[in-house]
Amino acid sequence: MTVTLRAATEADLLAVGALHQRSRVAAYSSFLPPEALAEPTAEAMGHYWVERLTWEGAEHRMTVAVRDGRLVGFTYLGPDDEGDPATGLLNAIHLDPDERGRGTGRALMADALDAMRARGWTRAALWVLRDNDRARHFYECGGWTLTGLRRDEHIGPALVPQLRYGRKV
Repeated sequence: MTVTLRAATEADLLAVGALHQRSRVAAYSSFLPPEALAEPTAEAMGHYWVERLTWEGAEHRMTVAVRDGRLVGFTYLGPDDEGDPATGLLNAIHLDPDERGRGTGRALMADALDAMRARGWTRAALWVLRDNDRARHFYECGGWTLTGLRRDEHIGPALVPQLRYGRKV
């Protein structure tokens, strides 16, 4: 079956949280300690998304990917966190681990870039964990390049370096 992309609804958000947690564990477990990935739980992650969309929903957009009635991926985008009004930020793109390699990530990325273009942004940016080689390869194959910006963020008790990527939309 083909994957369908659509705007997320409030009814999707607990499933988005569960998928987000599964995706994080699958993507980060090779370089982060288990205690860094133990929290938040899938349920807590769902509540995080409910709260986040309550506060940011007017200027942000979440798209979900559905295959055979099951949520298999999502993106979340909004204004640039560095304050550039010409740039949109891809805050999140996550796939169910079983969905990797099926083209869903590329479809979600194309949709996110189209949405940024429709909002008048001419550039796109994102942050990726430095040690997430699979994601970095995915972005680089999609035309994203390193900007030279770096930041450190906590994931649980682990301080994790992140790199900023950018591209034209």
